[in-house]
Amino acid sequence: MSQPTRSLVIHLTEAHEGIANSANGRSVRVLQRGALDVVLGTPARPDEQSAHQQDEVYMVVRGRGVLFHDGKRNSFESGDFLFVAAATEHRFEDFSDDLLVWRVFYGPSGGELSRVAHGE
Repeated sequence: MSQPTRSLVIHLTEAHEGIANSANGRSVRVLQRGALDVVLGTPARPDEQSAHQQDEVYMVVRGRGVLFHDGKRNSFESGDFLFVAAATEHRFEDFSDDLLVWRVFYGPSGGELSRVAHGE
């Protein structure tokens, strides 16, 4: 029986190389541990996401664009950090061809605030 991952360094260059060999050619899962799910990739065109069951963050590695979220539009660029709570409508718009993001799902279904609402 193998030991669960306790620590890890994920190198951007190695993860990026994995995208070309992935099933969709746009993203590669680099870590899944419990509720934590980490992917490196670029959104499809058009980006037609549905609201997710977990809280989500994006860390923009390169590129720029507009995040439509919760009825608002905010521009972003390389180095920016984006947060989208569970069940929040969102998508990328007007993004550059070189957009590359780390996408991280985490926490329980319904988001972290669902724990507070249930007294956890």
